[in-house]
Amino acid sequence: MLRERFWDQYSLEELNHDEWEALCDGCGKCCLHKLEDEDTGEIYHTRVACKELDIKSGGCMHYEDRLSRVPDCVQMTPELVRSVNWLHPSCAYRRVAEKRGLPDWHPLISGKAATSKTGRIKLKRLAISERVVPVDADWELLIVDITDL
Repeated sequence: MLRERFWDQYSLEELNHDEWEALCDGCGKCCLHKLEDEDTGEIYHTRVACKELDIKSGGCMHYEDRLSRVPDCVQMTPELVRSVNWLHPSCAYRRVAEKRGLPDWHPLISGKAATSKTGRIKLKRLAISERVVPVDADWELLIVDITDL
């Protein structure tokens, strides 16, 4: 059950399961593999997407059992949202945690799932599945800037 404008009324910790799930617009940006600079701790996104990400739709192909299928898959929690530096600025979890509200295109605001399609289109053009990346690939050559996605 979704409470009216829950994203403006409640903290991430106060959301019920349905509200938590509804925040995600399915952009898939969090499913891109990341590299961390060992010296600076800076995070770099690659164009390599998790093998379970349906790049076309932006959704996980096995969402319910993703954590068992992909051992390093990260379960989003309010604590994690507030502590990681790799969530895209447009991420609804991040925006709610930072009390920035949701953008006009978010499906919870527009009432239309299609309004979040632009981000998925850009990701679709950029991302490649880890299934097709050679094991010995130089991942540093696959780093991309996702700020404009």
